[in-house]
Amino acid sequence: MKAFCEVLEQLYKKVLLGASLENDSHDYIFYLNPAFPDQDFSTMTPLKWSNTQGVQGTHQPCSVNLAPISVALACLKRPSWMSSSREITLLQLTVIKMMITRILSMETEFHTKEKYRVIIKILLKSSEVDSKLTCMFQNSDKLLSHMAAECLALLLYFQLREKITLSNSWITFCQKNLSEYSESNKVVYCLQTLTVVIKEIFKDPCSQKTEILKQFLMPFNTTFEVFYNSLFSQRFENCQETSKIINSLVCFLELLELLIASRIYLKSHFTCQRIFFLEPSYVLDVLTWPTPAFVKRKLIVFVKKCLLCKVGEDLFRGCVPVLLPLDHLLDVDMLAVANTVLQAVSLGWLRTLSVHGKPSSFGGDDFEPGCERNSGPDHVILRAATLVLIKSLEIKFQNCTSANEIQVGLQRYMSELLTFLKPHLQPSLQSHSPCEWLSRVFIEQDDDMLEAAKALLGIYLKLTRECCEATESSAQEKEIRNRHTHENGYNPHCVFLFFLKNIGFDSTVLLDFLISSETCFLEYFVRYLKLLQKDWHDFFTICKCFDAAELKDGISLRGCIPSPVQDRSTSQTEPHYRSALGSHTDAYAQISWASDASSEPLKRQHDFQAMMSKETHSRLQAASLSSSPASQSLVNYDSSDDSEVELTDQCLASSKQTSLHQEAIKKIQDTSGTSRSEKELTLGPQPRPVVPKEPNSSFSVDCQVALNSTVSQVGISYRTVKCFEELQGAIDRLQKKNLFPYNPTALLKLLKPIETLCKSMSPL
Repeated sequence: MKAFCEVLEQLYKKVLLGASLENDSHDYIFYLNPAFPDQDFSTMTPLKWSNTQGVQGTHQPCSVNLAPISVALACLKRPSWMSSSREITLLQLTVIKMMITRILSMETEFHTKEKYRVIIKILLKSSEVDSKLTCMFQNSDKLLSHMAAECLALLLYFQLREKITLSNSWITFCQKNLSEYSESNKVVYCLQTLTVVIKEIFKDPCSQKTEILKQFLMPFNTTFEVFYNSLFSQRFENCQETSKIINSLVCFLELLELLIASRIYLKSHFTCQRIFFLEPSYVLDVLTWPTPAFVKRKLIVFVKKCLLCKVGEDLFRGCVPVLLPLDHLLDVDMLAVANTVLQAVSLGWLRTLSVHGKPSSFGGDDFEPGCERNSGPDHVILRAATLVLIKSLEIKFQNCTSANEIQVGLQRYMSELLTFLKPHLQPSLQSHSPCEWLSRVFIEQDDDMLEAAKALLGIYLKLTRECCEATESSAQEKEIRNRHTHENGYNPHCVFLFFLKNIGFDSTVLLDFLISSETCFLEYFVRYLKLLQKDWHDFFTICKCFDAAELKDGISLRGCIPSPVQDRSTSQTEPHYRSALGSHTDAYAQISWASDASSEPLKRQHDFQAMMSKETHSRLQAASLSSSPASQSLVNYDSSDDSEVELTDQCLASSKQTSLHQEAIKKIQDTSGTSRSEKELTLGPQPRPVVPKEPNSSFSVDCQVALNSTVSQVGISYRTVKCFEELQGAIDRLQKKNLFPYNPTALLKLLKPIETLCKSMSPL
């Protein structure tokens, strides 16, 4: 047995290096053919093991002369544990896996690859290697069972590549164990083997993936459907060993994702690839089981990926291939999933979904006694469940032609969603705009946040289009519809403005999103800019509402108009930029849907704006909308010396701009006959003294008018337009240097009219 181990070790080292083998191919089969595991290796003696090796039906070579191994591997001496028959079998399986990996590798020399291929083919023909490996599935040694499944999967894939007929014994074994759910380890290892084979098909660069997959899935087309129904119809609380059903759930979920991914990317059509779409309620029901949090995360993320068509993205080496137009049948299946989700929400699915759990960490989810732990929601489940509902609404309404049905459905489901989110958002949304929920829920997940924003924008555009086609909406109907968008938290302008506030109106962040392919920001941004050009008046009105809400909560004017340098460095860490927002829904109602009694203050505001001197207005415009050196700073220098000069110019521009803002503000205050202490112009919010209002006093009206006028000039709309201008300049410079990854001409055409629109809305 000692000589056997030494030869096997030498063979392992040569295959590890990808070296060629000189002996006859049949000589190596004796050392690679694993023993038939009639019993556990933990009780098998070396003598019994060697006896099982003697009945393999292959001749034992007198000697196998392996060439000396490189000196670099001299340290790989045989350890003491190699005397164990279990370790010998593990090494045999490892060598088989390595040989197949070398065969599939493009880096292996042709002569060596052919030698390995011949050895594996002889191994498959001369012994029942697949039967021996499946017998290891029921072994109590989990490592041995896992290695057997991995090795068998590669052997199966090798047969598919070489167009060798798959073993009937293995197919029968899988069909029998997957015909119904049983608390057996064999089920898990069958699923694991099937999963590895499909993963190898995805990773293979060959062009025959669809044909190989078809050959592999044909015997299991109905078996998977039977197992799906059997597994998800189990009652978790009735299971004797919950760990086994959890393992089966996790393994089968991974297989399901691969089946759906193969349908989308490889354009294959099998019934087994549709089983989730035919009965999606099974997966949603499992989310209400008392399973561990990680199982619920996997389930809800799986549903999210299916609705976003993002299943299997991590299977591809390099860039994910571009999705071809989805087939009609897949559209029908997506609609079926969306309807099931919405039906479940109507029946209270969100109320039964538990998002409370132990926070996950690298060391596990258990804490030592006395250690503090943050008690809060499971944000992965919270985000995924939210996105699943929003995406389901988008899919549902894209197939709906009734504006009234869309509006009623939106009010119903968005109300359910906001009720679901309310206990988990602190501070509560009661003191904020309902539209802020999206930025706060997805603050740590950029890709999901943009997917949700894009879906809500698509719903809004669909609703607006259907309303316009149905009848010409009156101004009052449009105002009511806009109010509903605010109350139900899906107004596209508010969503976008909260997104800009989260990134501190930093154009470089927008540029990163545009360049990156990891999010759908480009598609979302283009669609929003098209809407913005048509809906600029509503956007400008909402900006004034944001400004009024900030003033209501005590945010100073200086905090509203930071310099470009401050925008990029300090605005993202501003401690109160979220918590200080007031309810702009109320502000919007006061401005846009004011009663006749409010016409007099608005008239005074208009009169006051007319009193502003053109000199003040021009200086504000020069400070805000001119093209300053700071706004053209991105990759605009060729050396570090230029960057130092640029930093100095930025500081000077920032100082000059701040002085212009302060001078303009002072002039406005002097014109209105009011004065404010320096304490009120600090960055932090200051408490306001309670001043009783007198009916005939013009102080409060004029002061408020002056502030509103100033904010409308240099508030949210100013920062948004400034951000767009900096982004446009950065894209122009990158395009001139051929550094932009795609042609941005269409995008620039959408950005350029924004400044013109802004000036057209200016009161002067």
